[in-house]
Amino acid sequence: MKSKIRIRNDIMDVIVSKEDVITIEKLKIISEIAPIKERIKMFERKYNCSIDEFKKKLEELREEDFEAWDDYIEWLSYEKKLKELERRLKEVENAERVKIA
Repeated sequence: MKSKIRIRNDIMDVIVSKEDVITIEKLKIISEIAPIKERIKMFERKYNCSIDEFKKKLEELREEDFEAWDDYIEWLSYEKKLKELERRLKEVENAERVKIA
């Protein structure tokens, strides 16, 4: 990071670069991505398949398995959230303009 702190006449200035802001935003998103990926891996290990394969297995069941369907709904929400966060991460990485409010 290229941020600086400068003190003149007992007044402190904090100087933050565009790269600093982008790095901080990327780290925030990555910190959200990490636990979501872990939850997805947990489901993949539990059912020994991908979410698409799991959905096919659920649809082929002869009897309802409410726990499996609950897991599928939760797993699907993690997959959707992961895609959204990965999209946001790309947007931040490619940000042309940075505003500080």
